[in-house]
Amino acid sequence: MIILLLSIFLVLMILRVPIAISLAMSTIVVLMLSDFNMTMVPQRVFTALDSYPMMAIPGFVLAGVLLARGGISKYLIEALKTWVGHLPGGLSVVTILACMIFAAISGSSPATAAAIGSIMIPAMVNAGYDKKYSMGLVAAGGTLGILIPPSIPLIIYGITAEESIGKLFMAGVIPGLLLGGVLVSSAIFYAKRKGYGKGVKATWEERRRSSLKAIWGAFLPVLILGSIYSGVVTPTESAVIAVFYGIIVSAFIYRELHWKDVRPIIVESINITAMIFLIIGAASLFGLYLTNAQIPQEIGAWIAESNLNKWVFIIIVNILFFIMGMFLEAVSIILITLPILLPMLIHFDINLIHFAIIMTINMELGMITPPVGLNLFVVSGIAKEKLGKVVSGVIPFIALMIFVLIIVVIFPQLSLWLPEKMQ
Repeated sequence: MIILLLSIFLVLMILRVPIAISLAMSTIVVLMLSDFNMTMVPQRVFTALDSYPMMAIPGFVLAGVLLARGGISKYLIEALKTWVGHLPGGLSVVTILACMIFAAISGSSPATAAAIGSIMIPAMVNAGYDKKYSMGLVAAGGTLGILIPPSIPLIIYGITAEESIGKLFMAGVIPGLLLGGVLVSSAIFYAKRKGYGKGVKATWEERRRSSLKAIWGAFLPVLILGSIYSGVVTPTESAVIAVFYGIIVSAFIYRELHWKDVRPIIVESINITAMIFLIIGAASLFGLYLTNAQIPQEIGAWIAESNLNKWVFIIIVNILFFIMGMFLEAVSIILITLPILLPMLIHFDINLIHFAIIMTINMELGMITPPVGLNLFVVSGIAKEKLGKVVSGVIPFIALMIFVLIIVVIFPQLSLWLPEKMQ
């Protein structure tokens, strides 16, 4: 039956049926052939979505869209330019730093790539940077959106694995800073080698003015993460705070949010949220089939009888994630694979919080690997270039991210040190 399910799923994917519909339809067909009580199907879908932590997803999605359209990303970039724009490869450094800050606001890779790329790709090209390199840099920098907290995939992981979302957020901080630092270092090295020029050095007065202007947006990550880790609010409540803060800053301080912008913002947020929730509902049906067929138990028994060790298992799983990332997006991969992998993780005594970061970095790679990397399509649309050119520009960054992944796998404390401090 599992072979039939996967066959139907792959055929529907090849026919370009949306992932959620493909997964739901293939699972329903197999459940019907298994004489399953089909009245449980809608019940399972609604149960999967009827979760308090799940409410954080539309909150952070709306906050990300709101802040991208409300001027916050623009003023952050202007402030960063005054501080580091005069350095070798200054604009590329600004791009990575802006992605890191916006990642700590939106929790979404495509949103980060879109918000920063729409401003920085034209600026870098006008300053003499190779367009292919500029597109690759933005696509790679945008992936930080799901590693640096808050992160929508980490929320999904926490709900599925029943782990603390606050600890998962904290676990992503050091690996996120590490990846950002590696990208910044590579940008400076590349700029020096290619002779990319420096920008005009800003005066201290210009730095002061731009920093004061941007401080409202830069304070939001502090507000979100500080309120969570201090225990004042839950991640779900912090998402609502982010929305209201974004409205106040965009509408009354920056005055770039107008009534005519409200409808497009709400429509875009609904579209993104609906896509995520539809995938969650479909994946819950897949999980229902796995439970009914006792597949996790069978896999766990097989591993217990096999001679696999922990490191061989981790290597196999990373390769599996890399391949799946070429065809599926992050939420789908987490919801499809995690219920199967959980018994194995427990068997090998792999820390679930550490594994969440390993999984998330793999999901980041999936964002920039063809043929279905979401960030590739976002950047292609922004830059009005063919997808192949974006792919060729992002290949060096894939190698850098694999290097960071290896470091995070080998040194678990990079992910676990901060969560352990919360205990």
